[in-house]
Amino acid sequence: VSTQSTGLARNMPKVRSRRKKPPAGFEVLEEPLAEIERQLRDAEAAPVEGRRRAELMWPIFRLHHQRSRLIYNAFYKKKTISRDVYDFCLREKYADADLIAKWKKDGYERLCCTRCVQSSNHAFGTTCVCRVPKKDLEQGAVECHNCGCRGCAQGD
Repeated sequence: VSTQSTGLARNMPKVRSRRKKPPAGFEVLEEPLAEIERQLRDAEAAPVEGRRRAELMWPIFRLHHQRSRLIYNAFYKKKTISRDVYDFCLREKYADADLIAKWKKDGYERLCCTRCVQSSNHAFGTTCVCRVPKKDLEQGAVECHNCGCRGCAQGD
């Protein structure tokens, strides 16, 4: 039975793409964002054998951080994109607005992800081990179990 004969074609909503037309000046970010998007797809398709469950998301967290940092640096540091492009990137979820808000605060300039500062995710209501300066750690290198970060504390 075709959709024409049942009348479903008339009642079906049109498929809309999530992305709106980008503002002028977005061309500066298009190529780097496309490259990061390709790397994200590769990371999602990577084999899972031999890795812990938590480790499977680490490459995705790193690329998410890299994409947000690219947009943050382009707007706040290099000033190569306009406010319209920056707002578009946040609205369309190219960058993590919460992470960028933390980067603007003192002591959080190198923060790897927002999960590492949420006390509800950690034992004893503290922050992640990656937020502890390396000089204060008894052990050498320690990896965060949330995102695989090896240290994003300000004093490192």
